[in-house]
Amino acid sequence: MKRSSRNPEQCMDGKNKQRGAALFEFAIVATVFLTMLFGVIEFGRFFWTHNALRDAARRGVRYATIRKNDAAGLQAVKYMVVYGDPNANPSTATPVVPGLTTSNVAVEYQNYNGVLLSSRATVSIVNYQFRFSVPFVGGTKTMPAYRTSLPGESVGYVPCDIGMGNPLAPCNIIPN
Repeated sequence: MKRSSRNPEQCMDGKNKQRGAALFEFAIVATVFLTMLFGVIEFGRFFWTHNALRDAARRGVRYATIRKNDAAGLQAVKYMVVYGDPNANPSTATPVVPGLTTSNVAVEYQNYNGVLLSSRATVSIVNYQFRFSVPFVGGTKTMPAYRTSLPGESVGYVPCDIGMGNPLAPCNIIPN
């Protein structure tokens, strides 16, 4: 058997010098790729939450225009915004957006003393905290206030502020 006179370190070919480089390159590429992937997913969740909150405010103000301006009516409008159902049971119902509560909802009525064409209902969703789900980043972001207003609707009743209205129509009744 002939023994090589070369130094073993000199016998290393190009493959042995690159040992571990592929793993290092994969770690760099995977980190960048996963960061971008989680960023896209979080942006999608954020945008979906934005649209869902905007839609909830719209749905609530549509419902508020036909409700009475009393405690039961205000609670029904808030349940409509949060749960999508004015008769929802808060202990069993699921909010349309995770983390949304009735304390995030404000309902305002202007000139709402009966069925008036000059009346206006406004529903706002304020101080909603969006929670990020990206590992190690986490945190929350306060979403902007969502505010929607609509004029009151008579829903088949003769409005009180129309002159020469139907004398038989009740003027101060808003259906529930």
